[in-house]
Amino acid sequence: MQISIVIPLFNEEESLPELCSWIERVMTQHSFTYEVILVDDGSRDNSWQIISQLALANKAIKGIKFQRNYGKSAGLYKGFEAAMGDVVITMDADLQDNPEEIPGLYQMIVDEGYDLVSGWKKKRYDPILTKNLPSKLYNATVRAMTGIHLHDFNCGLKAYKKQVIKSIEVYGEMHRYIPVLAKWAGFKKIGEKVVHHQERKYGTTKFGVERFLRGPLDLLSVIFISKFSKRPMHLFGSIGLASFTLGALILAYLSYMKLVESVYNMTQRPLFFLGIVCLIVGCQLFLTGFLAELVSRSSSNRNEYNCETTLNL
Repeated sequence: MQISIVIPLFNEEESLPELCSWIERVMTQHSFTYEVILVDDGSRDNSWQIISQLALANKAIKGIKFQRNYGKSAGLYKGFEAAMGDVVITMDADLQDNPEEIPGLYQMIVDEGYDLVSGWKKKRYDPILTKNLPSKLYNATVRAMTGIHLHDFNCGLKAYKKQVIKSIEVYGEMHRYIPVLAKWAGFKKIGEKVVHHQERKYGTTKFGVERFLRGPLDLLSVIFISKFSKRPMHLFGSIGLASFTLGALILAYLSYMKLVESVYNMTQRPLFFLGIVCLIVGCQLFLTGFLAELVSRSSSNRNEYNCETTLNL
């Protein structure tokens, strides 16, 4: 199978028939072998009934239904788990992502050798204050912290080699950082393609203000997990050692001033309390790193690594 299209959705009953018809038309036009995996994330409307009808009419359409709303990352995880295509395309169900972009994304993976291609909604039809400006700030922050030069990390329209989605685990709100997870899993060739963004035709956006609070926290989580999940002592130990050293130097200086220079009332200076705090914080961070290292080495997946290929095994 050439293409798997994974579409997580929540309350999109109006757009589903039009979306699936559009996808079918594009796939037939380009003679692709394909499947469409619709993941119903606990919709409260008639989305699942419509998915059932669409699946009866077209065997390429498959459905997964959650008992309750878990979030987009959970939908992508289950869709990735079920995907069989050599190239996996993700898109949103609200018709803002254009299925006509799929052949171009597919060619960039197959012919140009990209591991992951992210869509770039260069011209957006979203509200400026609530989505456009926050999105620009968010993308600039992620670029600076990860070194991945994409303009639109949060675009739902992406293409992946099958090996990529089988090598990463998406959970929580990590769907925003799939390019980061892919990079730290060893997939270096990450590109982007300018895609046509359309105005929402039905319903309302499912994203609220809370995503602005979760985003930075998730970014810190994914960077920590990617870099230090198997060696937490390198993070906590280095910061703890730096803090402990600074505290020791401060207290050594104050001791010298009192014992050699005969300067008194050292314990009343703010510098004295800073030195004590640095020592305590340094010890605590070092112990945190030590305990995290013990937990990491006791983990059942401590020696799970993604191997690209093997010989004679």
